[in-house]
Amino acid sequence: MAHNQEKIKILKERLGFNWQNEDLLHLALTHSSYAYEKNCRGQENNQRLEFLGDAVLELVVSDYLYRTYPGHTEGELTRLRAAIVCEPSLARIARNLELGFSLYMGRGEERSGGRERPSILADAFEALLGAIYLDQGLEVARKVALKFLEPVINDVLEGRMERDYKTELQEILQEEGVVDINYTILHEEGPDHHKTFTAAVYFQGREMGRGQGRSKKEAEQQAACQALARLGYLQG
Repeated sequence: MAHNQEKIKILKERLGFNWQNEDLLHLALTHSSYAYEKNCRGQENNQRLEFLGDAVLELVVSDYLYRTYPGHTEGELTRLRAAIVCEPSLARIARNLELGFSLYMGRGEERSGGRERPSILADAFEALLGAIYLDQGLEVARKVALKFLEPVINDVLEGRMERDYKTELQEILQEEGVVDINYTILHEEGPDHHKTFTAAVYFQGREMGRGQGRSKKEAEQQAACQALARLGYLQG
């Protein structure tokens, strides 16, 4: 536990502010497995803070993209946000902060590799943002989030972390036994040099997603993105 406390001390220094209620920080770092082993009450883990932090993160990134890219469509902004706040991106930030080694975690979860598990790391970063929001307010939470998100945002905007939603959707549906997936371009508008395409994706006889883009490929990707969100597979 001494090692854990040393990591938390380093984390506090990296965050760059003084906590008004440090209990919030420790709660954000309390995994449910630790609370279970210690026979804590059901809410004495970081899950509620994760719920709050997820909303804070989405607002901060949405606001940043909206202000930075006034010419982007809703679909383009949604695609960028999804790539920025997805589990791999958040887990990467958590690793840089060494959050896994700061967590209070049950011994069973730790032995199974929990301190390196991407889902746990991503959840911990969201919980941390939720705690910062409650303790310091939205503006500090925004600054902290954008500070640590900066390398991820740069990678996404430079095309180094683009998600292939069509492939993701196909792989998920194939696992569920769905093989008949069809994309259709519904319409296109605008001059030849600046067209906007609208596409839809269909499976099991229903339209499951619709999206727009500057190319047919982009529109189909956005349709797949919406389908993934509708099915509950897309974070953010």
